[in-house]
Amino acid sequence: MATSRSIANRKRYNMRVSGLGGQGVVTTAHILGAAMDNAGKYASLVPFFGSEKRMAPVEAYVRASSEEIYEVGEVVYPDIIMIFHSQVVTHGKSYTMPFYTGLKKDSLIIINSDIDVLTDEDTAVLNKLNAKVVQFNATELAMKIAGTELATNMAMMGMVLGLTKLVTEENIEAAVRERFLGNSFVASGGTASLDSAIEKKFKKKEELLAKNMEVINKTFEMADSISLEEADLITNIEI
Repeated sequence: MATSRSIANRKRYNMRVSGLGGQGVVTTAHILGAAMDNAGKYASLVPFFGSEKRMAPVEAYVRASSEEIYEVGEVVYPDIIMIFHSQVVTHGKSYTMPFYTGLKKDSLIIINSDIDVLTDEDTAVLNKLNAKVVQFNATELAMKIAGTELATNMAMMGMVLGLTKLVTEENIEAAVRERFLGNSFVASGGTASLDSAIEKKFKKKEELLAKNMEVINKTFEMADSISLEEADLITNIEI
């Protein structure tokens, strides 16, 4: 069944990003915001997490629009849900449960997994909402291209931006460069530690940028092969 209102090319997107500590969920929100700013558009972002430790639940809320945004805080009714770890679905490791709570009709879910993690109940709900689910192993792609699972967030971000066409690859590269080479945002706590851990994987920061962009460019290519209007409920992409 085709979507009645395409997820692509909307004026505004409300995104809920769910994952586990150490996967770069908060960094993703920062880069998305910077990319929108570089494109002359608008964004607001809010991270939400408890203890700053690996494998603890983390969420971030991002509003992105071609028009001014006045809301901040939790995204209760998302157009897009990004799931960085399958345990968000299978083990309920999320601050929002079920994971699809509040999802609008004709919306998009991107899941980092190469196996189907949705239950029959999940698929029944999502079918009624005419949602589209894109599943791919973002971590495997990150390892294959960048040599580190810490680039998983780049793969997830590249997929959502490739599908929505919110910004160009040039806008994203400028945002990634600011994040890792310039710092337009002030990182703190676990986010700063994560950045440091990533940088140790490479001898030079420029190489870090190049590897991240290579991951993003690959997911842009993958997104170009997907027609959400014609797709079934779940689209599985092989790496």
